Amino acid sequence: MSDNQGRRNLRMPDDNQVFAVVTEMLGGSRVQLRCADGKERMGRIPGRMKFRTWIQEGDVVIAEPWDWQDEKANVEWRYDDDAAEQLREEGHIQ
Repeated sequence: MSDNQGRRNLRMPDDNQVFAVVTEMLGGSRVQLRCADGKERMGRIPGRMKFRTWIQEGDVVIAEPWDWQDEKANVEWRYDDDAAEQLREEGHIQ
């Protein structure tokens, strides 16, 4: 048996994106994020994700910080529980 059994190729952040964990639901399509670069940001869930992807506290997401306001970010992707566990095992997130 190989070590890669069950491993999936997951979407990774682009250069201007970071891994983040949802720490709090703020309401109004907003969440509090703890980003992998050590910053806390307010995340905005865009309309294209709002009703298709349910985001909860503790979810691992990809966030794209705003160019003009670094303390805010857009949520670009949400990982399911299995994918988040794989990212933790590979050392991408804590």
